[in-house]
Amino acid sequence: MGAIGIAIYAGMDAIMKGLSIASGAYSAVWWRSIAGVLIAGSVFLARGRRWPRGAVLRLHVARGTLAGSSVLLFFWGLARVPMAKGIALTFLAPVIAIFLAAAMLGERIRPHALLGAGVSAIGVIVIAAGEVSRDASTNSGLGTIAIVIASVLYAGNLVLLRRQAQGADPLEVTLFTSLVISILLLIGAPWLSGWPAWPQLPVIGLAGTLGTISSLLMAWAYARAETQVLATVEYSAFIWAGVLGYLVFGEIVTSFTVAGAALIVAGCLVAVRKPAPIPQTEAAL
Repeated sequence: MGAIGIAIYAGMDAIMKGLSIASGAYSAVWWRSIAGVLIAGSVFLARGRRWPRGAVLRLHVARGTLAGSSVLLFFWGLARVPMAKGIALTFLAPVIAIFLAAAMLGERIRPHALLGAGVSAIGVIVIAAGEVSRDASTNSGLGTIAIVIASVLYAGNLVLLRRQAQGADPLEVTLFTSLVISILLLIGAPWLSGWPAWPQLPVIGLAGTLGTISSLLMAWAYARAETQVLATVEYSAFIWAGVLGYLVFGEIVTSFTVAGAALIVAGCLVAVRKPAPIPQTEAAL
């Protein structure tokens, strides 16, 4: 379910890159968040759900703040670099998340999770090396810096998602993530970001729908699996980024991307492998 959620999110990334180029990242992220609030909020109200309080509400605000800052920086950078390179640069997030989960959530880091993260990280480095060699412009450099900072914030977001998903259901997690981001960005929107053109409204609605579905799936997954497993599965987004970047924006997928994708898949398979059960005789000893 986590992998499906990531694939859907990658589709939303492609839509958001187009919106960010056309209207700016600030406007694109704010209007997508508003669409997400309308979609998830209508279901939340229809089901007669209660407003969260106390520690749960504070957790919603904390993760929404991290997620909003990360998303804004990411899409600002993504408008300036190829999709495959942009997603590849976020390879720091899953690795950082594994260690943050150990420190903050008490998750015990398993050897195969580290091995899988390492193999996948090598795959991402291969992709990044190939993409960097093709584009060294000033705008690309600024976009790269923004995405690296976004990846660090996203790592903290993943850890909080694990805790958040254990205290609230996917619908609540999805709604309040979009709601907090919308409120934070309200400071400059729509006065600084501008109103969307009418032809963009269906596109914004589609981005909001895909984002909501992805968030629901990811929250469901993080409530049932450890961060160290799901964080590594996040690497599969690089594959979708290469495919969508080529199909939607005509960005050439290099041999570096293909080789890196193979390593990413191998790393994901290693990371999600369950440890072998201890034989009864050994367990007794």
